[in-house]
Amino acid sequence: MEPSASDDEVQNLQHRRDPYVNKKTVAAALSTVALAASLSACSSGEAATESASTTSCTNKIVHADAPKVSVWAWYPNMAKVVDNFNNSHTDVQVCWTVAGQGAPEYAKFQTAIQAGKGAPDVIMLEADQLTGFELQNALVDLSPYGAADVKKNFSDGSWKDVSQGGSVYAIPVDGGPMAMIYRKDVLDKYGIKPPTTWAEYETAAQKVKDAGGPAFGDLGSNVPAALTALMAQKGAVPFTYDLADQKKISIQLDSQPAKDVLNYWAGLVKKGLVGTQDQFTTDYISGMVGGKYATYVSAAWAPGYLTGSGVGKGKEKGTFAVAALPQWDASNPVSVNWGGSTFAVTSQAGDKKLAAEVAKGLYADDASLTDGWKTQTIFPLNQNVLRSAAFINNRVDFFSGQTANKDIYIPAENSYKGFSYSPFTVYYYAQLQAETVKINSGKVTGDEAASELQNTMVNYAKSQGFTVN
Repeated sequence: MEPSASDDEVQNLQHRRDPYVNKKTVAAALSTVALAASLSACSSGEAATESASTTSCTNKIVHADAPKVSVWAWYPNMAKVVDNFNNSHTDVQVCWTVAGQGAPEYAKFQTAIQAGKGAPDVIMLEADQLTGFELQNALVDLSPYGAADVKKNFSDGSWKDVSQGGSVYAIPVDGGPMAMIYRKDVLDKYGIKPPTTWAEYETAAQKVKDAGGPAFGDLGSNVPAALTALMAQKGAVPFTYDLADQKKISIQLDSQPAKDVLNYWAGLVKKGLVGTQDQFTTDYISGMVGGKYATYVSAAWAPGYLTGSGVGKGKEKGTFAVAALPQWDASNPVSVNWGGSTFAVTSQAGDKKLAAEVAKGLYADDASLTDGWKTQTIFPLNQNVLRSAAFINNRVDFFSGQTANKDIYIPAENSYKGFSYSPFTVYYYAQLQAETVKINSGKVTGDEAASELQNTMVNYAKSQGFTVN
């Protein structure tokens, strides 16, 4: 059975989670333009307040006399979310536009920042992109606008991802606590229990290979965010950055934990225990359907992506299950996150207080959140959902009725501690992707890749005016 999703649909899903995949040149150029302007803009005055037009809404305005707030967002069920908001608010209406998914939207936002006009009032941004825009004074600190009122709705880790010191620059919506999806039929055939540690993972992979079985997993070069998360699980802190000291950054991409993770996966590749197929492609999906991979190390949104791409609907239906992410130290488990989006208020918002109300309230009502998780459009971060009996006890069809939320994903999300992102995520991902290609082709070891990555990023940061610790 071939996956039912078209190539375009697969690409859209791909960009939702790792928006710079296969856009290396464009991404690097965008990052350079952004950073070249950002440091010089740090001390500039108030940004222009001409926000994107609210005359070209793609949704229905229910209360025409109410003030309108323009929103850029690409969630698949956004039309329903906007209607839910507009139907329940007489004081404000959302004017929604899709300005692109991931990179295309960010490029348009960057153009608007440089022009001082054309940005929306509220914008959907992935958490790992916030710092770069914060540095340019492109986003509004929401703490004076009641951000604390909704802080209780989120875990400490997800709130840390949108915060800098005492400032809050976005409201979380969805996330990606990581776990290990696996083929029950493959593991059962070879008498393997789901590995709980990375050492067990390698042992199981070797056992399957020795018996003539499929690859145990995959190291796609096009998922740098996932690989970064796995480095963080080992204890790596690739970047430390604080807006309070805007021109200083710590870069530790060649730390021992980072090297350990890159060496581990490089070793699996060299031994032929895992594949090197780029993920989110029709070839990769065909492999999932055909049992080419025993496991898929991914995030809580993966079941929705896989079913949307046709996985689990043919003879492989009922063969998938999920287990907690393997650990380096089973006695000290660490949860990490891949993906996740937020709503931020831009500095060009005409009415920042009203825009903040939209950022806090959009995709926060019960109807929208329920639709989001039931259709597997998002993995919600709102604790009102994570604590609800319906979500906790939901038996996931893709996992043959397994209570995956209760057993795997909710504990992972609530124990996630957050992450320190750099101001140049775009460029970093492109460089990590390039190093992973070299690892997969056997041109470099994990140690060498880490050293090259460190040197590249340090030189880049210095070229953009940063002092590197």
